[in-house]
Amino acid sequence: MKNLVVQDTLVSLTRVNDDDYISLTGIACVRKHDEPKDVVKNWLRNRYAVRYLGLWEKINNATFKVGEFGFFRLQTGSNSFILSPNKWIDATGVIGIKSTAGRGSAHAHRDIAFEFVSWVSAEIKLYLIKDFQRLKEEAVRLGSGWDIKRSLARINYKIHTDAIKETIIPHNTMAAQTEYTYASEADLLNVVLWGMTAKEWQEHNPDQLGNIRDASTIEQFVVLSNLESLNAAFIRQGLSQPERLKALNELAIAHNTVGKFK
Repeated sequence: MKNLVVQDTLVSLTRVNDDDYISLTGIACVRKHDEPKDVVKNWLRNRYAVRYLGLWEKINNATFKVGEFGFFRLQTGSNSFILSPNKWIDATGVIGIKSTAGRGSAHAHRDIAFEFVSWVSAEIKLYLIKDFQRLKEEAVRLGSGWDIKRSLARINYKIHTDAIKETIIPHNTMAAQTEYTYASEADLLNVVLWGMTAKEWQEHNPDQLGNIRDASTIEQFVVLSNLESLNAAFIRQGLSQPERLKALNELAIAHNTVGKFK
């Protein structure tokens, strides 16, 4: 989680599936510090805003519920129409806006956040873009940029998933079962590296957007990439999951990794 500074107000910036998400609530605080949620809701009542959000989801989200979107679009403009981020998320299955359970704040993909800040204030938009660019440049200069994490995540990912697909998953397996197998193997590595599954991490971090890997550091990604390569080799050798967990734990202990990132 990073913070942008917009007119002396902190606006949180985080990563979800390799994309930048900016706090709409934080942007609204710059304009109306006492009731920022009202600013977000007022924007969501706007006919143009709802149409923009719907178009963004149609382009970027294959599971977007177009029918529910049409229902909201017809209501925009009426005095009785009220739309909150949570209502929009729950009804339409969007990915462009995320809401955190703990504090009830809303983050949005940068495309949407920049559209929102344009409506809030042209001045605030210029400050936001300026600090967003500064943070990006700083990340690259310090060698801790998001692109580096993305590249590290790719290094052994396909080696790992190919080993699972070719060795563990039987032919004609249902999609849900296949997804469960991939998730189970990912959690095996999560337990070795972080000492918990992805679900357990989320339960311990209800205010965090994204998942356990979105919140990880570059050092953690390096270790994870190595674990993926080792686990792929163990899978092809025919080792069971408990045997692989034991072997990976022993290797992690030998390299002083177990417990380091917990």
